Amino acid sequence: MNQTECKREGYRFQEVGKREVVGEFDGGHISSDAGVVLLGEVEKQRGILKRLSECFIDHRDQRYCEHSVEELLKQRIYGIALGYEDLIDHDELRVDPLLAITIGKEEPTGKGRRRQQDKGNPMAGKSTLNRMELRQDKPEEDGRYKKIGVNEEAVKRLLVQVFLEAWPEAPERVVLDLDSTDDLIHGHQEGRFFHAYYGGYCYLPLYIFCEDFLLCARLREANHGDTPGVVEELGPIVRQMRERWPGVRIVVRGDSAFGMEPIMSWCEQNGVDYIFGKAKNKRLKAEIKQEMEQARQECARTGKPARVFKDFMYQTRDSWSRPRRVVAKAEHLEKGSNPRFVVTSLSKQEMDAQTLYEKEYCARGEMENRIKEQQLCLFADRTSTARMKSNQLRLWFSSMAYVMMNELRRLGLRDTELKNAQCTTMRLKLLKVGALVRVTVRRVLVSFSSAYPYQRVFKQIYNNLIAYQALRC
Repeated sequence: MNQTECKREGYRFQEVGKREVVGEFDGGHISSDAGVVLLGEVEKQRGILKRLSECFIDHRDQRYCEHSVEELLKQRIYGIALGYEDLIDHDELRVDPLLAITIGKEEPTGKGRRRQQDKGNPMAGKSTLNRMELRQDKPEEDGRYKKIGVNEEAVKRLLVQVFLEAWPEAPERVVLDLDSTDDLIHGHQEGRFFHAYYGGYCYLPLYIFCEDFLLCARLREANHGDTPGVVEELGPIVRQMRERWPGVRIVVRGDSAFGMEPIMSWCEQNGVDYIFGKAKNKRLKAEIKQEMEQARQECARTGKPARVFKDFMYQTRDSWSRPRRVVAKAEHLEKGSNPRFVVTSLSKQEMDAQTLYEKEYCARGEMENRIKEQQLCLFADRTSTARMKSNQLRLWFSSMAYVMMNELRRLGLRDTELKNAQCTTMRLKLLKVGALVRVTVRRVLVSFSSAYPYQRVFKQIYNNLIAYQALRC
């Protein structure tokens, strides 16, 4: 047989001049996600996922286990960060030698697997990962499957601990932002309820952030509104912060859904300040009638939006246990009046009405960008298992992917052009890098693409991470 007859056709693409363009999947061990090594460096220095694995209880017979809980968690969470939202993706992703190296596999080519059908696949497939996610209440008694349990309180404490470790010294004041969002579901999952505002069946997860740090992600049913579970989640977070920083001042901030008596009373009893939105009503509007007219006249005179602020004490007829300070924004726009109200425990002497509304309360909008990052980029809404506990675990995996990406942004991207990049941009420009991987007896050689356009930034990020390690030592 001559050379022409042996020629493989492969994939024929658009010709360039007289040259044919033919492609084949025969390049060997080439990773398309080589930037995952940056996340590996973050994990090496912070040990976040290792500590997460210590929150799990493994009841499997270790004689037959080829993948530790730590390896399974890293594979799943790195996969989410890389953009692989579904477990089925791991049936193809499991062959990537560089991901295998990053999660700690000593044999990244998979040659040492026990079963012949697994050889060449160094990491776990979808079924193994699925058994970890579909958790049971009593994994030690489950029988053959689902034998990995989780300590929920330990996971919650870890989220706060990562935040606490990021501060070289105790701050004078921290602001905790509360918010909830819709997580639409399309099956018959446990805890499924119709929410009229969102127009569909959904969960209503509660998030708590401090700046860019995620402190809480709790999955909730959608039939009880926004307040259930808030005090239960805030209590341990506040206690953990004060164990580390006894003198820190804590301020809780949220929209009008959280300005309810149970939450405000708890804050007052536990020395926590608050700034919450307050839904408008006839009595509140009557309080600022004069200010609204003043704003209307100013808008008519200048042709621009006008604001007038007012401070007053207010108490509801039935629901509030005591009078509280309310700040009103009497605003008139081209399209008409736009009054807004905020209830707070902060005094007038500490902060005037305009500063409190414009600088303090409105700053909470940045939290919504962080929630969008997690939902749209890190697949926090992939809550499609039958049970709420399993879906909660999926939400935590997404949360940990966010924590890792945020640590990469905080430690690695500082002083770079990508220092404020969102997760989608970080994935596209830093993680999706092509590299040839060669495994020898003594070394693993990673040859990144010479055409990679962000080599300078990549180098700067690497140097930042190394400098952080040296600082810690």
